Amino acid sequence: MMLASEGDALDEDFSSGNWIPIAAALCSVPLFFGLETTALIIGVVLAGCILLLFSVFVWVKCRFPRPVQGVIGFFHPFADGGGGGERVLWAAVQALQQSRPDLRIVIYCGEDSSAGSLSQQASSRFNLKIQPSFHVVPLKSRNQLLPASYPRFTMVRQAAASVCVAAQGLRIIVPSVWIDTTGWAFPYPLVRMTGASVAAYVHYPTISTDMLSRVRDRAATFNNNTDVASSAAKSGLKLFYYQCMALLYGAVGGCANVAMVNSSWTRRHISQLWWRRARPHLVYPPADTAALQALPLDRRLKRVYVISVAQFRPEKDHQLQLRAFAAARARAERLGDSSVADAILSARLQLVGGCRGIEDEARLEELRQLAKELNLSDEIVEFRVNVPFEELHELLGDAVAGLHSMIDEHFGISVVEYMAAGAVPIAHNSGGPREDIVLPEPRRDGCGPGQRTGFLCRTVEQYTDAIVEVVGMGQVERLEVAAAARRRASAFSDERFKNEFIEAVGCLLPSIATP
Repeated sequence: MMLASEGDALDEDFSSGNWIPIAAALCSVPLFFGLETTALIIGVVLAGCILLLFSVFVWVKCRFPRPVQGVIGFFHPFADGGGGGERVLWAAVQALQQSRPDLRIVIYCGEDSSAGSLSQQASSRFNLKIQPSFHVVPLKSRNQLLPASYPRFTMVRQAAASVCVAAQGLRIIVPSVWIDTTGWAFPYPLVRMTGASVAAYVHYPTISTDMLSRVRDRAATFNNNTDVASSAAKSGLKLFYYQCMALLYGAVGGCANVAMVNSSWTRRHISQLWWRRARPHLVYPPADTAALQALPLDRRLKRVYVISVAQFRPEKDHQLQLRAFAAARARAERLGDSSVADAILSARLQLVGGCRGIEDEARLEELRQLAKELNLSDEIVEFRVNVPFEELHELLGDAVAGLHSMIDEHFGISVVEYMAAGAVPIAHNSGGPREDIVLPEPRRDGCGPGQRTGFLCRTVEQYTDAIVEVVGMGQVERLEVAAAARRRASAFSDERFKNEFIEAVGCLLPSIATP
């Protein structure tokens, strides 16, 4: 878990060091133009901004309809997806349907979706019963949001696209309350200008202090390639670009009437970035803990299973999981004839995830090829794509361990599902898993950490160690860890999410919906 001093260091880093270039540039303006000219320039710029905002406000009032009272709109362009964000959407819809049936719900999403098909998907994928009484507002241009469309300046171009996509839906109907469950903050000023209130549920900040730090430190990652990281000039330009985007992101985020976040990690970053006085509400995302906790903890299988549940996206780092599993097998072979070695060599890895399109399918094929290069045959590693809820439920019930390897995962719903099902989590030592989920049980006497609930790792070697330890555990020890993990997972139930969600947005909902 992150210590307070570490969090303070991040705050200090963001508020001081990362802003030195911008502050220096602004302070040097009077040296070039003089105080009077600088004051004149500032006055002209401010007057221009005010005139521009007024013109945009008048244009919005003329081009968009008035808000319809009693209508709650959810902005979720890819509502037909199967990830944790979609589970949040449908749990929120269910919460409103159950607590406020007098309200009308509209969902801004893809044009190929219907209320019936979306309700069926919510039931089959998430075990959430949704009444198909809501209306779908089609977003024909939602594919403009896909990052593949913007190989350069992806962040700013996606931001502009999100405003265009939102405007397309708002021209059809403006709700009294606009609930964004995707994290696209840039349409918020437009929504507010139409007269609607804005509630935001943020899974992951568009830009974070960690992203700024990695660019400044020239660390190569999936969103900071080696070409940029190896060049001081390119890194400097990218850092300036990120700083400007952070300023803009903070301004538009401040337009939200209510802000909710899914983890302590996200709340810290949003509190730093968004121009809001009120601290965001911490509303943990929902997990189907009740159904998973009904599974038996005792795994009496002929073969041991290790599972990974994550969409096949680059940030999920499935390559690390494959390499760690291959390294665990290699270590077992060196151990020789022993019960631990036999358990590891007989274990199977199941990678379960969703594919959103051609890019994800190509990435899945690359993973299959990597598995072959690591001598992991189809008998050892199995890929399961877009599985229904019932099958996922069964797979989780058979697994002794669950892998998670995304750096700075905002929350980590799959980690909660592992724990609820009784699979020992082996998660990345960052973000939500470290700060909110994989925490040791407190001791009854209050002295020191209690029973561990899982493992936190960063490197391939650490993941290898954890896999070897969990798979080779004795039955009694594994059951103790699994039982503690299951108790911890109870904090992230569907019911808790729905209650806290309604409490957070309640101030925006009309007391009585007009017919």
